[in-house]
Amino acid sequence: QVQLVESGGGLVQAGGSLRLSCAASGRAFSLYAMGWFRLAPGKEREFVAAITWNGARTYYADSVKGRFTISRDNAKNSVDLQMSSLKPEDTAVYYCAAGLVGGLAATGYDYWGQGTQVTVSS
Repeated sequence: QVQLVESGGGLVQAGGSLRLSCAASGRAFSLYAMGWFRLAPGKEREFVAAITWNGARTYYADSVKGRFTISRDNAKNSVDLQMSSLKPEDTAVYYCAAGLVGGLAATGYDYWGQGTQVTVSS
């Protein structure tokens, strides 16, 4: 059982930066791949970034590649999403997810946080 709580969301201007954090509870955290997804108004949930269980590999949606960085600290049971050069189209509720499968699809994740709102103004 893994519980996830996101934090760090807020309102920022286009071009700004924001760091999202996901705090996990559960001793099995290190076994899980971690991912970030987002849900924008009027759109489907989309993949943002993922990191393997050992942090060896990271994956990014083309829309955020070069701007966002995902990282994890298994000792602290946390995963972060550093967001830079933010654009209005990044506005969404961002969700942290954990799964034994992981990957780019939401079906690869078993546990989800409640989400944190990110709003980027133009």
